[in-house]
Amino acid sequence: MIATLQQQVNTILLQQQESRVEVARPQVFSGRMEEVSVFVNAACLYIRIKMTEEAAATQVAWVLSYVQGGIAETWKNNLLDELAKGESKVELAEQLFAKIRDDFGETLEEKRKIEQLRTIEQGGRTYDKYM
Repeated sequence: MIATLQQQVNTILLQQQESRVEVARPQVFSGRMEEVSVFVNAACLYIRIKMTEEAAATQVAWVLSYVQGGIAETWKNNLLDELAKGESKVELAEQLFAKIRDDFGETLEEKRKIEQLRTIEQGGRTYDKYM
């Protein structure tokens, strides 16, 4: 009995120490393509360290609270309407991150053009060496 109580106390103390870890919160996301990876990575890291015990709906709402301004504000409002009506398939933070990447990230055409730029040659030199 005493050993069990000691183990529970140790678990609680460990959880308190973990919650003291400082983690940067994500910057506000306005929908710009160049912000997608930084935003998603920061939000994902914060959730993994600080919000593991929170319900999935709370995690999704927390991430959406950082989606503000620009085209992202309209996108968020539409998603919130879908969630309220039960029409959205976004139930987990990971699903929300995938949706953000899909809706705001690089398109296939943009990726192709970026790859073309990276492999282009100028006078026998690659793009990187030319630059």
